[in-house]
Amino acid sequence: MKKLTIFTPTYNRAYCLNNCYQSLIRQTCHDFIWLIVDDGSTDNTKSLVNKWKKENLIEILYHYQENQGMHGAHNTAYELIQTELNVCIDSDDYMPKQAVEKIITMWNEYGNERVSGIIGLDCYTNGKIIGSKIPEDLECSTLFDLYYKYGVTGDKKLVYRTELTKLYPYPLFQGEKYVGLAYKYYMIDQNYKMLLMNEFLCCVEYLPDGSSLNMLNQYRRNPRGFSFYRKELMKLSFGSRAFKFKQAIHYVSSNLMFKNWRFLADSPHKGLTALASPIGFLVFLYITAKTRTA
Repeated sequence: MKKLTIFTPTYNRAYCLNNCYQSLIRQTCHDFIWLIVDDGSTDNTKSLVNKWKKENLIEILYHYQENQGMHGAHNTAYELIQTELNVCIDSDDYMPKQAVEKIITMWNEYGNERVSGIIGLDCYTNGKIIGSKIPEDLECSTLFDLYYKYGVTGDKKLVYRTELTKLYPYPLFQGEKYVGLAYKYYMIDQNYKMLLMNEFLCCVEYLPDGSSLNMLNQYRRNPRGFSFYRKELMKLSFGSRAFKFKQAIHYVSSNLMFKNWRFLADSPHKGLTALASPIGFLVFLYITAKTRTA
């Protein structure tokens, strides 16, 4: 059994998926499986992957499903993965040639059941770090603390123990295609820290059709998913009052989107939600105005 699964959720991305594939066949360590979760593509993704499978340069698993959105594709990946570790590399991203070797080496040396995985760095395609480095004197941290206690910024690459990522599946809401992926990560944070690595594990290109550049439209189209995400973050055993107040603002706004007038009764922090309601209403008006054609 291989040690690592690299999984790639994809939807009509055949035009850029080759960069990811080429980076994987160049890896200095091939102790991995590439799992492609095709989330309902209508382009030539399947035939392209079949061609790569015939080349037999790396082990590839392909799974097709009806479109469920990114979080639904993640759910499927975690159900299918059997290796000890996993990492998500998006269809428009790729891995530096020593990335897998660095992951495996670090896990073999320091990995154990007391930590949930490894946090590494993302970089732009020009080699510049996304956000900031991880503090050099830190050996372990939760993802939440890394951002909110130690002030680290920018996307980071997360390698997880698979048995933990099978916990906390993302809910699917009819007619919606988005739930914040960090829900699962923060749930795991409640019981485990992660090993830290100031090494590039992924090169990222933010394409115009990427979800990170369409957040306002996502907000408008997926209000139940956003409401769930903000509600769960309000329940966290950690996080400052200011952090939870911010979640309450967006919880209110999301509930107004789908006309849930019981949002105060449903809130895990009713007082905070009541205080956040006027600002949440203004956010609702702003998002509605900015996404009228969504």
